[in-house]
Amino acid sequence: MKIFLYIFTFLLLHCTISAQTKHQVLITYYSETNNTKVLAEAVAKGVQAIEHINLVIKTIDSTTEQDLINADAIIVGSPVYNANPAPEVLAFIKKWPFKNQPLKNKIGAVFVTGGGISSGEELVQTSLLHSMMIFGMIVIGGNDWQSPFGASAITNEANFKEPVQNHFLLKGEALGKRVAEAVLRWNKH
Repeated sequence: MKIFLYIFTFLLLHCTISAQTKHQVLITYYSETNNTKVLAEAVAKGVQAIEHINLVIKTIDSTTEQDLINADAIIVGSPVYNANPAPEVLAFIKKWPFKNQPLKNKIGAVFVTGGGISSGEELVQTSLLHSMMIFGMIVIGGNDWQSPFGASAITNEANFKEPVQNHFLLKGEALGKRVAEAVLRWNKH
């Protein structure tokens, strides 16, 4: 009977600890004019809508290699610079750990902000997604066909002026939620 009680207690504790395990989503971004930061906060709101997820949100200059390794998902944000990611974001990715593939099988996603319509948002998104694929990450896009490569916001053309409009914030939120849900599905035991 004692052995049964020990086994039962062990299994009960193990199941309780496993049920409380939180997976980690890292949002890391570079923002010069605050627009990318605002979109990062919307993505974070989506992540926080899902239970059992621990959110870490940092600028790229404060993100460490250990932050990347500890994350189950990495969401990178960049402004659009001449249809390219910001140089600071490229330099950041260039420093990611490659030896022994510590980022392999992590979920990856991206969000960007650009000044105008057709000013390179999708080019920047796919560039960042390609980088993640080189590291063996599993990349996902936005919530529907209107955000296939992630979330983006236009901030300085026609009706799309600063601050970042709600339409784009909702896309960011949907991306964060989708990533968090994917982390839970991918890490099911």
